[in-house]
Amino acid sequence: MTIWVSQHKQPDGINIRALMKYIDTFLNRITMYRLLIYYLVALIGVALFFSALGVLSYSPFSIVESAILFVGISFVLNYIFARLWNTPTNWESSILTGLILTLIVSPPVSFSNISFIVAAASLAIASKYILAIHNKHIFNPAAIAVVLTAFGSQETASWWVGSTALMPFVVIGGFLLVRKIRRTKMSLIFVATALIVTELMAVVLQKDISSTFQTLTFHSSLFFLAFVMLTEPLTSPTTKTKRYIYAALVGVLFAPFFHIGSIYTTPELALVIGNMVAFLISPMVKTEAMIGRRQFFGNSTEAIELLPERPFNYRPGQYLELTLPHVHADNRGLRRYFTIASSPTEKNLQIGVRYYNQGSTLKSALRKLKKPLVIGQIGGDFVLPKNPSKKLAFIAGGIGITPFRSMIKYLIDANDSRSATLLYGERSIEDIAYADIFETARLRGNINTTYVIPNQSTTHSPYILSGQIDQTTITTKIPDYLDRIFYVSGPQAMVKAMRDLLVDMGVPRRHIKVDYFSGYA
Repeated sequence: MTIWVSQHKQPDGINIRALMKYIDTFLNRITMYRLLIYYLVALIGVALFFSALGVLSYSPFSIVESAILFVGISFVLNYIFARLWNTPTNWESSILTGLILTLIVSPPVSFSNISFIVAAASLAIASKYILAIHNKHIFNPAAIAVVLTAFGSQETASWWVGSTALMPFVVIGGFLLVRKIRRTKMSLIFVATALIVTELMAVVLQKDISSTFQTLTFHSSLFFLAFVMLTEPLTSPTTKTKRYIYAALVGVLFAPFFHIGSIYTTPELALVIGNMVAFLISPMVKTEAMIGRRQFFGNSTEAIELLPERPFNYRPGQYLELTLPHVHADNRGLRRYFTIASSPTEKNLQIGVRYYNQGSTLKSALRKLKKPLVIGQIGGDFVLPKNPSKKLAFIAGGIGITPFRSMIKYLIDANDSRSATLLYGERSIEDIAYADIFETARLRGNINTTYVIPNQSTTHSPYILSGQIDQTTITTKIPDYLDRIFYVSGPQAMVKAMRDLLVDMGVPRRHIKVDYFSGYA
């Protein structure tokens, strides 16, 4: 049932927005981890095809052998380490590590190559548990593995995935991946920095600029590193500005002519150095958490209290990653991002979950869960402005209300008197969540909430509006809307339509912050 409406008109002709909407709908049916697995498997499949045609110098058998060894060793060792460290087994992570190593380490042609594969896979998995602080690994496992093996065996990654034949498939699939995780700008900053620095160094060193450019774009690890390894959520910063700094730094170090003394950087070494900097500027932890109190709103929305082993530092409106291994997991995977509904002023964490008739197996497991689960990866830029004089406008659709519960509870507890207005669209009065917090804020006099319910024939409160969140609703309830910073959170289609509507109404884009709830992020 629609609880919002956009009055934005689409232009005639080729509808780019419709195409992107179709792509986004496809991407939202799968988690980013499963999408990455399918992408890597597809690249190996394409490599087998070109290998059979003789385009690649490796035989199909050696590629298959490499994949089996890397994935098999990674899977088994991850299981063993998880048991030794007494942590839940995440098979998706080990599969991803094995597939990445398959594509950056040359397939074996001799026994010595096989020993290198065993060493690389072993070090990659071990690094997740040994080179970690507060259960959070610091380095990209595949990158640190080939860096460490290079010191012993003198062998290193060949990055054969960067061949000319595979490059179009790396780029097309990579575009889908970074669009899914919203890291497109981050990847572009890395690519642009690497290209600019490399070309400048080529000029200084009197190298051929054209051939240098061609080598970097058609015969290197540039795009695979940009799309797959640089953007790994667990080893990159969790806020926008820090991600851009991180991407630029790795881009500088990636340049093939860059060196410190006699040590020249390699793609994997550039990434490892970037990982260290990322950890210093954006430290993260992982920990187990028990399920505490549960509270239902209506028939499909549940507030779940989480009791972590150690405290988490976060800002109102940020998210956390939840890992819940369970049997018969569907293609939406074992991990999911949830916006934190609690305020930093509260003792325990809280998330809001909306269940659907044909929901994911993860949510089904979460609904009945009694044992501990793993939480971590706190981040996000959907946070309150630092300037307390800024007036705010919140627009929420459905489960998109969770970050506003966090923000408003924080404003109450911190005695922050800034002005805020909330338009909260829900399917029915019964589905309204966290009304106690919003009504407490109303009594303080500076935060007003209007609940917008479609087709509501009768209302029991002057603050419940029958209809949809549209231009009329906004201008009526927020007459000074041009003076406010808008925060929009909810289903992806709702957020995009609302952003377009606000722009049409004259709200500057810099005054609109959005947060998506695609369901399977």
